[in-house]
Amino acid sequence: MGGTRAMDAGAKAASFDAFYAGTSRRVLHQMYAMTGNPADAQDLVQEAYARGWQRWSSVSTYDDPEAWVRTVAWRLAASRWRKTKNGVVALLRHGPPPDTPEPSVDNVALVAALKRIPDVQRRAIVLHHLGGLSVAEVALETSSPESTVKARLTRGRAALAELLADHTLAEVS
Repeated sequence: MGGTRAMDAGAKAASFDAFYAGTSRRVLHQMYAMTGNPADAQDLVQEAYARGWQRWSSVSTYDDPEAWVRTVAWRLAASRWRKTKNGVVALLRHGPPPDTPEPSVDNVALVAALKRIPDVQRRAIVLHHLGGLSVAEVALETSSPESTVKARLTRGRAALAELLADHTLAEVS
């Protein structure tokens, strides 16, 4: 029975491959003409064929499987356009988001220093000092004993102080 399934899967793949080879270029050109954007057309066609493959046992029995794929691609395009339109409507209704100031030199230095300390120390520092969590809350979130969190905070702060001191000396020089 396993051999029959393998042949069925192979036959399914061969059938779909032949269908794809015979139709994909045409559907891509049609979707490009409909959307006016070659990258969007490629994405839409790829997604439509992926969905066709998932349902190939039924899609292959349709009178016109190519029409099914083309319809799926068109509906995907329409869905994207609706989402874009809704985004524009929301932007018009609420206005653009407020300008975000550029990060300060100190913030950039802190993030760079945080990247250079061990992950467990970084996580403890960020959760405790930037996230405002207590030592107990950090311990719970990281599944660590409170004493371990305290040690990570102590070591992390010491490492950051050294790294940030180097940064401050480099700025002064």
